Amino acid sequence: MANFDIFDTIEELRRTGDAFCVATVLRTADATSAKAGGKAAITRDGQILGHLGGACVQRAVRTSAQDALSSGAPQMIRIKPSDKVVSMTDPDGVQTFKSGCPSGGTVDLLVEPYQHAPRLVIFGGSPIASALADHAALAGFRVCVTETGGAHAQFEPDSVGDLGLEARDFVVVASQGRGDAVALEAALNTPARRVSMVASRRKADTLVDKLVANGLDPARAGQLKSPAGLDIHAIDPHEIALSILAEVVMWRNTDKTREVSEDEKLA
Repeated sequence: MANFDIFDTIEELRRTGDAFCVATVLRTADATSAKAGGKAAITRDGQILGHLGGACVQRAVRTSAQDALSSGAPQMIRIKPSDKVVSMTDPDGVQTFKSGCPSGGTVDLLVEPYQHAPRLVIFGGSPIASALADHAALAGFRVCVTETGGAHAQFEPDSVGDLGLEARDFVVVASQGRGDAVALEAALNTPARRVSMVASRRKADTLVDKLVANGLDPARAGQLKSPAGLDIHAIDPHEIALSILAEVVMWRNTDKTREVSEDEKLA
């Protein structure tokens, strides 16, 4: 770990595009190799980059990091000797982990998740697609588009799998007559939970029926939202783009609220 700098490591992880956690030692009691102020980054696959203490601390931190990444919420944890653990939650509300390490020390840590902004993938080079890309970038989304120029990240339709999309990402088909069937099939084959299409309901149904006949899961087909956007009586491309973005923002915030509520029920 010569010349190791945790802040350089965190910055490098931020550039990779994958989620990770940062764990900070807040307090220690009795003998322990962990020191207050110690920091480490925990990758999605469980690598600990930095020093937090011995094996007992590392096991607890890995578990907590997975919980934090799943919920998107920070975790306060305490690792202490097994004979001192009465409940898995201490009276002050901190989640506890049993330690069998010989040191017999107690360590309090804060585990904070870092998730990049969701992606908004846009199929199409229509004026609506271009306007949506501009508005979404201003709203903080990581925008990926096909067939358009400008400053937004671009990809080929057949390489959508290389984007590493997750369920929390969003896909909008705005091809408007240029390769609609191909774009819609690619969109519905992504893991994105929310997929919408700039098209009439009738047109979308016709395309979806053909995809289902060719093997698309009907349940997945039923998740398509068309026409895309909220009904704000939009007329020009920028107004339509705003209606689509408003719907995407609504979905993003609704999903966050639902995830927090589910975590509270499990707590």
